[in-house]
Amino acid sequence: MIVQQQGNQFLMMKQHDHAQISGEFALQWKQKYLLRSKLREEADWAIGQHDRAWIPLDESPMWNEEKQQPYTFIDYPLEEKLAAYQKGIEEVAAESRYAGMLCSLHYQSFFSKDSEDKHILAFIDHEERRREQLIEAMKMEVPKDLYHTHFERLQFCDDLSLYICMQEPGVSKANELSWFKDGFRQSFDVAPNGIMPYWQDKEHVALDPFPFEKSFHVTIPYRIVQRKDVEEVGLESAFSQAEVLDRTVTFVPSV
Repeated sequence: MIVQQQGNQFLMMKQHDHAQISGEFALQWKQKYLLRSKLREEADWAIGQHDRAWIPLDESPMWNEEKQQPYTFIDYPLEEKLAAYQKGIEEVAAESRYAGMLCSLHYQSFFSKDSEDKHILAFIDHEERRREQLIEAMKMEVPKDLYHTHFERLQFCDDLSLYICMQEPGVSKANELSWFKDGFRQSFDVAPNGIMPYWQDKEHVALDPFPFEKSFHVTIPYRIVQRKDVEEVGLESAFSQAEVLDRTVTFVPSV
């Protein structure tokens, strides 16, 4: 769950909804910079499905007693989160081995092999073996540079979606989350030095350089959950009963 606290209420967005916005970004990519292929189609699909691990978790959001707010995708209990990651990767890989490889690498990138947590180390080992098995089952040579590009594009589309989901629309560059102030870390043929985003107003985000074919908009659903409702009926009921609203953002080239 993506959560923003706003006084005595919480703005909440489901992870899979955010991921599907990421998938829309993939479909808008400038065509001359990434040729169409079966692997490209599977990579595009992976981007839209990369957070399907969160579908069951977000159907039953949990309350973080220590922080007195809903658990987010960042602080969700580790063991439960890792188990969900593995199930989500299995579901993706059952439809596309290549998509499963990309999602596996994406989730593993959140953790370090230098960790002292046995659950993290077991997860990393499991996913490395999974990717070896998937590439063997594909029975084809995947060019390393293409694999890297597809992975970088997944992470960029994920980051760009988080940019519009985790912040108040229209926030100034000076007040952006630290994740985004210096732009996105990935580089591509269309953007060899990375991409810098900024809000023009509450409905428009400009990108420099612009990696998409043309300006377009996306719409993501969210809910506003009142703290008093959580206290009265619990978080899960308060969330399910809250009205579903929409946030629409248009992406445009920087002027």
